[in-house]
Amino acid sequence: MNIKRNILLNPGPSTTTDTVKMAQVVPDICPREKEFASMMKDIRKDLVKIVHGGDDYTSVLFCGSGTINIDICLNSLLPEGKKILVVNNGAYSTRAVEICEYYGMPHIDLKFPVDERPNLVKVEEVLKENPDIALVHTTHNETGTGILNPIREIGELAHRYGAVFTVDTTSTYAMRPIDVYKDNIDFCMASAQKGLMAMTGLSFVIGKTDIIKKSADYPKRSYYCNLFLQYDYFEKTGEMHFTPPVQTIYATVQALKEYFEEGEEAKWARHTRVFDAIHEGLDELGFKDVIKRDEQAGLVVSAIYPNDENWDFMKVHDYCYERGFTIYPGKISTTNTFRLCALGAIDREDIVEFFKVFRAALDEYNIAVPVRY
Repeated sequence: MNIKRNILLNPGPSTTTDTVKMAQVVPDICPREKEFASMMKDIRKDLVKIVHGGDDYTSVLFCGSGTINIDICLNSLLPEGKKILVVNNGAYSTRAVEICEYYGMPHIDLKFPVDERPNLVKVEEVLKENPDIALVHTTHNETGTGILNPIREIGELAHRYGAVFTVDTTSTYAMRPIDVYKDNIDFCMASAQKGLMAMTGLSFVIGKTDIIKKSADYPKRSYYCNLFLQYDYFEKTGEMHFTPPVQTIYATVQALKEYFEEGEEAKWARHTRVFDAIHEGLDELGFKDVIKRDEQAGLVVSAIYPNDENWDFMKVHDYCYERGFTIYPGKISTTNTFRLCALGAIDREDIVEFFKVFRAALDEYNIAVPVRY
């Protein structure tokens, strides 16, 4: 098949290979067959392998987008009479706070500016003052801005004060190298359409098996989104408790194969080439970043709108979209931004071609170059 190739510079879903797309074209199968269960068992092992977990870690598959993982971890892993600390400096940690609010779970929303890394001294102060904190949660790369949070240090603090550490790695998993031991991670999470470069519909939590087993005795706050219930069903039957996204599973198998063929270091080097090329293109046009360069995760660039009466993001977006390139609006309430992201099956030459189109869009709408601030 001749499949049109679009370059997605949004923060997910990502540009996929044709082989991942075509992996979905398979004979129909009932997901309760042993053959399908065997495939999911292999996927679960591979997902742990990507973050260098050993036999003390497992992975649990769910249907849904990345947000379902935050929901699952927070509602499943909080013991009775304890509370959650959310280290919050962006939209996706704010989402974790909202989940706590919806379930009525005791929590502390430790807020920091969206363009700054969390202050570790303040994190420790809160842990000291609240010995009933049993779970600490934060985001690895806040995709709304592109800032990289110091998860290794936050995890060390969480463990020092006896808390479980959960990290939203939705936009870093299978992209930026992660080691659950070195990074002090008890639980991390992602969805297939991001760093794995597969298809939407499959999400997964990777975490410590013994903690999952302990959570069987914790308050039951959700039926569909309970981590132990899904883990236990997998262990007993090899199957998801509820119907899995069958074709997405096949695409994920192919994406995992391609991940290991490319290799962790080579894949990260490719994403870094893309990220550097994005910065080069924006610098040449005069755009400014929201986040300091040395604090960026190497995956998302948030660029500030220029002060130009002719600037219209949607017009520029549509111009690029019609020519096969997707750009994405920002997610910062106080600053007008757009985002260019380095994920997906793309390389430096794709970014070079994008900036030819992007520059043409600026010229088309009489937006001054270099852009004005």
